[in-house]
Amino acid sequence: MNKYEAMFIIRPDLSEEDKENLFTQIKDTITKNNGNILNADIWAEKRKLYFAIKRCREGIYYLVNFTASPQAISQIRHAYKLNENILRVLITRVER
Repeated sequence: MNKYEAMFIIRPDLSEEDKENLFTQIKDTITKNNGNILNADIWAEKRKLYFAIKRCREGIYYLVNFTASPQAISQIRHAYKLNENILRVLITRVER
């Protein structure tokens, strides 16, 4: 199991209930692929983006630290690409 860090840029126009549901979906995707969430929190609330992504000029940054097997990362990444409320995602491996 390797340690990973995932940074999400999420649509800023979501209601509080939709944001909570999205955060739950993000966490569930990791746990369904045999990952363990170490930490998950909002990193920045409504930051202005340098350029528009899917017609959004602002985004909410959400940071998740987790452990998972290297084989599960491609499945996790694919699941996040299907979600229209996630503008961008970057998953990086954290060195020990």
